[in-house]
Amino acid sequence: MQNPKLLIISSVWVEPQSSAAGSRMLQLIRFFQSEGYEVVYASTASVSEFAFDLKKIDVASHTVLLNDSSFDAFVKGLQPDAVLFDRFMVEEQFGSRVSAHCPDAVKILDTEDLHCLRDVRKNAYKKGLAFQMDMLFSEVAKREIASIFRCDLTLMISEFEIMLLEDFFRVDKSLLHYLPILIDQKAIAEFDKRASFAKRKDFVFIGNFLHEPNWNCVQVLKTEIWPELRKRLPEAKMQIYGAYPSQKVLQLHNPAERFFINGRAESADEVIEQSRVLLAPIRFGAGIKGKLLEAMVCGTPSVTTSIGAEAMPGNLPWNGFICDDNEGFVNAAAVLYSDEMLWSEAQQKGIEIVSQRFSEDLFLPDLRSKIETLRDNLTAHRQKNFIGAMLQHHTMQSTYYMSKWIEEKNKKGV
Repeated sequence: MQNPKLLIISSVWVEPQSSAAGSRMLQLIRFFQSEGYEVVYASTASVSEFAFDLKKIDVASHTVLLNDSSFDAFVKGLQPDAVLFDRFMVEEQFGSRVSAHCPDAVKILDTEDLHCLRDVRKNAYKKGLAFQMDMLFSEVAKREIASIFRCDLTLMISEFEIMLLEDFFRVDKSLLHYLPILIDQKAIAEFDKRASFAKRKDFVFIGNFLHEPNWNCVQVLKTEIWPELRKRLPEAKMQIYGAYPSQKVLQLHNPAERFFINGRAESADEVIEQSRVLLAPIRFGAGIKGKLLEAMVCGTPSVTTSIGAEAMPGNLPWNGFICDDNEGFVNAAAVLYSDEMLWSEAQQKGIEIVSQRFSEDLFLPDLRSKIETLRDNLTAHRQKNFIGAMLQHHTMQSTYYMSKWIEEKNKKGV
């Protein structure tokens, strides 16, 4: 019997060393392979020098074009049993084409985080406004929620965002599945081998600079947090790491102020484990923050904000401090950096969060069962989602003809 096929469509290539999103995608690929799927990865992006070599794990890769009938021939020939869209914008571009040529394929959306929530929080922050729920009625939300309804299943990494979708946007829970960033048992078992308090030094922040909340975080550290914190701890340094730093990021490098912009880290685990405390004064964003979870795995306590820690600890205490005002943030960072006993207690809280909230053994069996049930009962599942069927009908009409118009325009070079 032929193995089932999974087609992943994305606007980027897999870069697990550049972002938490890249690590999550690699996790999803390996999960489906463990379930016997042949995985094919298609991207609209140019090949990146930092992209993971998918051939090493027997994943075929293809470059696909937007608004081009060549994709129709590609997907029709492939006939995947399931299609995973990497973020809702990709589903907008390719969803109707998949439905037209592979109507029986299970359509799965991986949101990474809820973009409409991140977008609204960013706009509110920049305007100096407090976030209000009614701000979520945005153009981005209309597009994103429509995409969720058009898919058979949406993978969500945040329980808070699932609550928003179910209670605020009235998305049926049968369309949603909670799957956070996962940590394997090997990493949890090696926790006792992590560097001790005495062998660590300095503060660290790490994040992909193509992600705007990370750039804002570094600005806040540079102008609001570090000027006060460095006075309290004259020997400590602030080490900033991240993929794709722009010139405006690099120009913040200032050794005289002990503020170092280091660019891409060859090993994120290594630089986090060498550091004593991770700082993440996150002002806006959504989803699970990979840098904070990675810090827990590396045994590195952290200081962050309510948005930074959102949906991560559940009812467990944080592995450090959660502070939304600058004075409290500086005080928390200073005491956590200096007090070994407090630091050790915070470290232990981190591994408890990882073990009880993010261990892959807690989630992969449910994901396996959910996808098997979907494949076996796809028609019945779709019949219960009339809103999705309605949106699919209109989207297939409008998107198809708009795409054809763009394709013809491109052919003529207009």
